Amino acid sequence: MADSAWPVVSMAILALIVLIGALLIWKILKDKKSELPLSDERTQKLNWKAGYYAMFMTQYFILAYLWVIFIGREFFGMQEIEAGYPMIAAVLVSSVSFLVLRWYLGRKAEP
Repeated sequence: MADSAWPVVSMAILALIVLIGALLIWKILKDKKSELPLSDERTQKLNWKAGYYAMFMTQYFILAYLWVIFIGREFFGMQEIEAGYPMIAAVLVSSVSFLVLRWYLGRKAEP
């Protein structure tokens, strides 16, 4: 990334983090004021199931990624990859798969 664009991108990332934090705090306070239970048996089971499947999806993604890197390096002379990008990809796969599974299982009548 160009040196001149980095300060702008850093400030945008900081603003996004602050915005997400403010929205999260607002939602928590709103939920506490509603005096409704934050989780019941169904949502606990739904979160457990989505987390369980998301964990396996992330592990399979990491294993597939490692095999591609191994085969590419050993047989096709691919260069080494920095550790940061695979870590970011694994976190994104984990988060997105959990959210998608939670949404999908929440649509069904019984998780």
